[in-house]
Formats: sequence, structure tokens, C-alpha cells
Amino acid sequence: MTAEGHLIFALASTILAKKMELSPALAQGDWWHIIAGGLLTCLLPDIDHPHSFLGQRLKWLSLPIARMFGHRGFTHSLLAIMGGIMLFTLQVTPGLIPLDAFHGMIIGYLSHIIADMLTPAGVPLLWPCRWRFRLPILQSQKGNQLERILCLAVLVFAMQHPQGAPLSDKMTMPDSVQILWHKVRGSLFPGQRI
Repeated sequence: MTAEGHLIFALASTILAKKMELSPALAQGDWWHIIAGGLLTCLLPDIDHPHSFLGQRLKWLSLPIARMFGHRGFTHSLLAIMGGIMLFTLQVTPGLIPLDAFHGMIIGYLSHIIADMLTPAGVPLLWPCRWRFRLPILQSQKGNQLERILCLAVLVFAMQHPQGAPLSDKMTMPDSVQILWHKVRGSLFPGQRI
């Protein structure tokens, strides 16, 4: 997916996450914090590609990461997401990043991985395992009109989605999954209101 596609998809994802109130921080957070956080990190997984938008500007960081992991390796995995969450929860300088912006940053990073799953190359979510997760409905190429149309359609859907409404009224989550979700959130953010 192109940088333009990732930016539009991240914008749509952060709007939708806020409107769906995925966490109290997102529900009560400032729109500008959440959207800025999402846009700030939506291109970050491609730091592993020296010719990407971000890789060209940060070659000193991109080249070593590309040599160590290759493109769509570690930075496109659940392990990278968990590492980023752990890094931000260390609170080396408390209050540096507002919680709502941090949640937006997570959504932005996740949006990149989800968007790349829509391409034939997919992503190695379980890295270092080489299995690729994909739903190949888009072709990775510059000027891809289908990509632009899909991203804009998701953006329109997100903007039209009612505040506080779930993605679908018919979707229910089993109690066991909800309990597990709350345990995971509690262990990642101990003592914080999430």
C-alpha cells in the first residue's frame, strides 16, 4: 500500500476507533490528540524499507533495520506492536504523551498492518514465523485507484458512523473473550484508566 493509502486508512481508523469508543481514553480523548497520534505512527512499520516514505528520510535507521529483518518482517508483527506498547508504558518521562494520543498511536500502527494485510504480500503477524496473513484485495503499486477508492470509502464510513455505536449491532463477544481482553489490558496498563 502507498503512503497516501496508509495515511487515509489511518485517519479513517482513528476516527472509527474514537467513535466506537474502543477504550475510555479514546471515548473521552481529544480528537486532535487521537488523530495526530494515529497519523504519526501509521507509516512507522515501513521504517524497514529504505525506499519507503519514512525510510528515505531516516536512512540511518531504515538501512540497519532492513538488513536485520527485511521488509515486512519484525516491524509488521504483533511482537513489534507489543514492544511499542511496552516501550510507551515504561513512563520514562511521565506525561510526555497523553493517554488518548498514545491510544491513537497504537491505532495508527495497527492500521498500517491491517492495510498491508489487504495486499498479496500480506504480513508476518507471528514473526519470526514466516506465515503470512493476507486478504489480497489490493495490488501494491503507485497510483492504484482501487486502493484510493477503498481507503476513501473506509474514511466516509468512519465519518458517518454514529458516536458510541459498535461496528455492528449483531456482533457479540463471548464473556470469556471479554474477560481475557480486560486481563490483557490490565497487565499492559497497570493502575491506569484505560
